[in-house]
Amino acid sequence: MLPGPGPGGRASSQLTKASVSKWYAPGRRACSSLPRHHRHTLVPLPPLPAARRGLVGIPPRSLYAADMLNETRDVHPGATVLSDRSFVRSETRPAPVPFVPEVTLHMAQDAIALWETTEAVRGEVGLAPPFWAFAWAGGVGVARYVLDHPELVAGRTVLDLAAGSGLVGIAAALRGARSVRAAEIDAYAVAAIDVNAEANGVRVDAAVEDLLDGDGAPAEVVLAGDVFYERAMAARFLPFLERARARGAVVIVGDPGRAYLPRERFSALAAYDVPVVADLEDAALKTTTVWRLDPPQG
Repeated sequence: MLPGPGPGGRASSQLTKASVSKWYAPGRRACSSLPRHHRHTLVPLPPLPAARRGLVGIPPRSLYAADMLNETRDVHPGATVLSDRSFVRSETRPAPVPFVPEVTLHMAQDAIALWETTEAVRGEVGLAPPFWAFAWAGGVGVARYVLDHPELVAGRTVLDLAAGSGLVGIAAALRGARSVRAAEIDAYAVAAIDVNAEANGVRVDAAVEDLLDGDGAPAEVVLAGDVFYERAMAARFLPFLERARARGAVVIVGDPGRAYLPRERFSALAAYDVPVVADLEDAALKTTTVWRLDPPQG
């Protein structure tokens, strides 16, 4: 996740539980059917039910006692909660990703409920939404392309930018990347990437870091899913990607038709009809194009 609103792992100061359209489908529709169950009673930590709405079959935290032995942290005197990794495991369930079944991700089904739970566990209001708990169309498209074209990443160093769940980086690791680095600014996302990489038997080095002022070095391949969703963020992402391309990196972007992708700067490599969670987008399928950034002109 990198600063700004939008899907695929980006925070948003504009995004609220009462106005989730900037997250679900920026500039496309409001999801007024999703309620604003705003709960902030933290005395000291609210218990979680055995199965939250939309997370059928998720066991209560007590079943994670063994995992918690080395995975707990203190938030204030007298209160100990799950580590981020254990939290990810307890609030999601692993499943193959539609359209990229080679990859298993820990995913949630109820976005608002999970968002509120992250705030409750942290004891904070206004945390970033849990973009890391879903497979977004742009990332799914890039992952599909990488899995089908292993020569893109095999033996190369790869950067998964604004990695969210780590789907794209995991696909690169599965296809023989020499190393994979995943950049995020959400600690929960970094934990999710660790958990998901482990579930797929690969290594992805994830860290909380904002790289957009640099050029992604030393990565030979830079991969990004769905990053042109908002004007201000596109204005940050594009210069970063161009700097990476100028130093010789291959830059691949997945985009499901967002408004701010400068298509004239890219060449289309493939297009897919990607199945998506209906509540997260404005259609059951999103036509997603995988683009390669062209070399600088002149």
